[in-house]
Amino acid sequence: MTQQITVTEHLLLHQKEEPMATGRFTRLLNELILSAKIISREVNKAGLVDVLGFTGDRNVQGEEVKKLDEYSNRVLIHRMARCGVLCAMASEENADIIEIPHGLPTGGYVFIFDPLDGSSNIDVNVNIGTIFSIYRRKSPKETPILSTDVLQKGSEQIAAGYFLYGTSTMLVYSTGNGVNGFTLDPGVGEFLLSHPNIRIPERGRIYSVNEGYYHYWDPATRRIVEYFKNPGNESSKPYSSRYIGSLVSDFHRNLIYGGIFMYPADRRDPKKPRGKLRLMCEAAPLAMLVEQAGGMAVDGERRILDIEPEQLHQRVPLFIGSKQDVQKVLDIYAGKA
Repeated sequence: MTQQITVTEHLLLHQKEEPMATGRFTRLLNELILSAKIISREVNKAGLVDVLGFTGDRNVQGEEVKKLDEYSNRVLIHRMARCGVLCAMASEENADIIEIPHGLPTGGYVFIFDPLDGSSNIDVNVNIGTIFSIYRRKSPKETPILSTDVLQKGSEQIAAGYFLYGTSTMLVYSTGNGVNGFTLDPGVGEFLLSHPNIRIPERGRIYSVNEGYYHYWDPATRRIVEYFKNPGNESSKPYSSRYIGSLVSDFHRNLIYGGIFMYPADRRDPKKPRGKLRLMCEAAPLAMLVEQAGGMAVDGERRILDIEPEQLHQRVPLFIGSKQDVQKVLDIYAGKA
């Protein structure tokens, strides 16, 4: 029988190649894993307890808050604040930077997260997930936390990943030395290495986009979607359209099989002139993962990881996936194709 490797064992075994595998970072990861196990437990019994439906509140994005969203957010804030290695947090659900409560030990890491991505699908039992991003603090430890400690470019992430809650619960993450996937074995309560060294194909066969917004897109964006429907001489077959509406689920499928996920700017929609997705808690962490797996992530012009954030909840168009597919997007926007 093959010996299974846990997340912590994998981190310690590769700590020479992964400089972030320190005791403090391992403590952070272990607390994050415990939080995900708690959330996974509630997701798996969501239809049996009072966690479905809306709370009646709206988050900073103006979206109605699902009860399980709120629960996941509270679990992560409570547990991560007590891991002793964070100086601040930021959540999609909170308008401002979350400081560590007075009296709790702190450290030099900043933790940014989307507590439950795809939560509009909770009631219909579609895969959802938690996306996270970790940065190092820049300012001295003894001084108050600064906005620049949180508003860092994606290229400065020291780790990023996501938990996927579905038919099985998975953790996919990177510390800058490749991407690995771990699946939760409910029998032993451990995440075990199941997808070592994930590499996204250079070119995929899947495109993922909400074509219901077709008439909000500019002509170049429409040409991009038409290209994937009919690649012409470059391919004998059109790409398959697969869109779940849960970013982490769509991204995970394309990461494994190859393809491209697109959420363009809706230039004629006053609600989403820069797209819907958040740079800090969605686009940047997934961009780190896809690049570590050999893919690309852009906003149509720029590399996502090079974008300097101006606001905590800044939105950005996102084209992410297989390198050749994303390059085609850049070429069309630049008028080269």
